[in-house]
Amino acid sequence: MDLTVLIGGAAGQGMDTLGLLLAKSLKSLGFYVFLHKDYMSRIRGGHNFVKVRFSDRPILAHADELAVISALNLETIELHGGKLRKDGQVIALENGDKVPADLRHRAVHLPSKDIIQQTGNRKVVGSAALGCVFKLFGLPLEALLATIGKTFEPSAHAANNIAIELGYSRAETLFSIERPAPWDSIFINGNEAVAVGALAAGCKFYAGYPMTPATSIMTYLAKKSNEAPILVEQAEDEIAAINMALGASYAGVRAMTGSSGGGFALMAEGVSLAGITETPIVIAVAQRPGPATGLPTRTEQSDLSFVVHAGHGEFPRLVIALRHPEDAFCQTVRAFNLAEKYQMPVFLLTDQYLADYTQTVKPFDFAELRIERSLTTEVPADEYLRYELTESGLSPRIVPGKLPGKLVYVDSDEHDETGRITESAAVRNAMVEKRQRKVAALHSELLEPEFIGCDEPSILLLCWGSTYGPVKEAVLALNTQNQSIGALVFGDIYPLPTKLLHLYAPHARKIVNLEQNATGQLALLIRQQTGLACDHSLLKYDGRQWSKDEVLATLIKEVL
Repeated sequence: MDLTVLIGGAAGQGMDTLGLLLAKSLKSLGFYVFLHKDYMSRIRGGHNFVKVRFSDRPILAHADELAVISALNLETIELHGGKLRKDGQVIALENGDKVPADLRHRAVHLPSKDIIQQTGNRKVVGSAALGCVFKLFGLPLEALLATIGKTFEPSAHAANNIAIELGYSRAETLFSIERPAPWDSIFINGNEAVAVGALAAGCKFYAGYPMTPATSIMTYLAKKSNEAPILVEQAEDEIAAINMALGASYAGVRAMTGSSGGGFALMAEGVSLAGITETPIVIAVAQRPGPATGLPTRTEQSDLSFVVHAGHGEFPRLVIALRHPEDAFCQTVRAFNLAEKYQMPVFLLTDQYLADYTQTVKPFDFAELRIERSLTTEVPADEYLRYELTESGLSPRIVPGKLPGKLVYVDSDEHDETGRITESAAVRNAMVEKRQRKVAALHSELLEPEFIGCDEPSILLLCWGSTYGPVKEAVLALNTQNQSIGALVFGDIYPLPTKLLHLYAPHARKIVNLEQNATGQLALLIRQQTGLACDHSLLKYDGRQWSKDEVLATLIKEVL
């Protein structure tokens, strides 16, 4: 069983709320749920929609085929009616008499005026549609009423309940579905998972400036700041944000910042400051289509090359592409450990799709977490060499103030082992080489990409980040059709882990990169680092995420 409900209308009509109410109600019944939002960059008007996919088995992405369209306006039916499956149903809350002729026999009309008249509240019109959805699927209304009860103030319960029951009475059960066995789950999106990971890692300071789609990391942490020991600062701009985070880190606090697009561009000089001062910092970069303002509320994977090369000069860094909420949580914790151990910036590369979609997943396992602080505790008898030339490239790092009577030097200029400014050519060479020696050790800690598919596939897909879910579903579906296809989905992406590439690539008849950008940035990086060239590219850059159906159809049409 695998069904998708689309709720569509204009911005301001409450699609987000309705989608969450439906998704949480389905979760309470034990279903696996995946909620995907598509919204325009405006407060009112335009066309927005929410897809709620649910199943009795694990699901990892959104789907195209629709079982039900709940239309808050006629435009929703016109835009999405072609995706309705043959036994699908339309719920029309406005202009029911204008539903296209080919769909009219499959439409339930819930006139908004009637609902408002019977409830006395125009805000509960959408609740009637949810009641209708539950009846179409033959689901118990108690689950929806319970979710409503937990969501709204008691004063709104009566009107919502009347609306739900009204919608429920207007429909007939069309889909026969069985509820899965109960399982323990949480319902979380990518940005929330990053924020929870930061709290679990012991992050004590977050500075940022609001910019879609990174903002919700900051807002989530701010909401939790009364319960958790973290200070959240909305800075005046992104330049201030990264410098505040660097200051906190310099003082010994685990610190983080994040932004998107042009906001991260403003942070580039601060990234270089972290590089030369060897100050650990975790930076979340939530991608959206550019250049400039681009498409603020859409998704893309077009900032990989920028993040890999952000900042002037040469210095070590780690770039981690987050693949799904559980990965986002675990990798955020790991990012803090590695940033502190190697005294460098670590980037968490996500995008609007992963930032915003919400999914049922198993509760995160906090018992398995390892928090590794890498501060030096022994006070040197003689002078403290903050940038001591060591074989590993890692120098002692002591929190300022822990050395009574001794000075701690830090500067954005090149410096000697003590931190004092120098223009010595010999010292410059030694410091550059010291910083680069960290990379060799870092390579030993890289995580290989996740492999999905059959052994020794004749077609090897290369992808990264949030394409994980759509690609995994498509590849596994093709494997059941005896297609020899596999995929490497990269998480750690720079420095580039290469063991599995060299393991699978020689056996592949065709190597294909699938990315959400126009230039194949992962393929370019792989060729630069390994000399391995892809035979074919599947690229999407319209601001909309690959669906599992789209990946499947594209592979069949262009690759197999």
